Amino acid sequence: MIPEFNQRYTDKVEALNIKLSARRLLVSIEKQTLYLLENNQTLIEYKVSTGLKPPSNIDGSGGTPLGLHRIRDKIGNGAVLGEVFKGRVSIGKRYQDLDPADQKPNLITTRILWLEGLEPGFNKGEDCDSYSRFIYIHGTNHENRIGRPASGGCIQLSNIDMLTLYNSVEAGDHVFICE
Repeated sequence: MIPEFNQRYTDKVEALNIKLSARRLLVSIEKQTLYLLENNQTLIEYKVSTGLKPPSNIDGSGGTPLGLHRIRDKIGNGAVLGEVFKGRVSIGKRYQDLDPADQKPNLITTRILWLEGLEPGFNKGEDCDSYSRFIYIHGTNHENRIGRPASGGCIQLSNIDMLTLYNSVEAGDHVFICE
């Protein structure tokens, strides 16, 4: 699965005339898995939750966008495990410290990797722009949902996995999302 998936990434990068990223994230919506590769070697696999709605690049769809992206911004240095972010700013509390009613929605926790699409007209530009849709890889307060579609379009990991992943990647690393 990984060699074929990695080849699809390579083919896409070459078709777009973009330089390969030595370190990359490959996200399988079907398998609800994120693979971290460096120099074509799989370093680690993470179970994830992608969009509850079908994959889609259209603004307002609630689906996880497909295609080639890059990590544009890393947000959350120094935040504690489970810390909640609103508008990409820490609220200064962990989700466990919130009232039960405030814990019901999917919260953005621990760290944020903000994605930017690299395919004009597909995941970059009007009506399909992953960055302006605020598509992130982030921790969640609903770790029991990891492994099945549950998000509003983002890619969610357990908080400990999010912390580990965040510390393993850099802005500019590629993220390739496939069904």
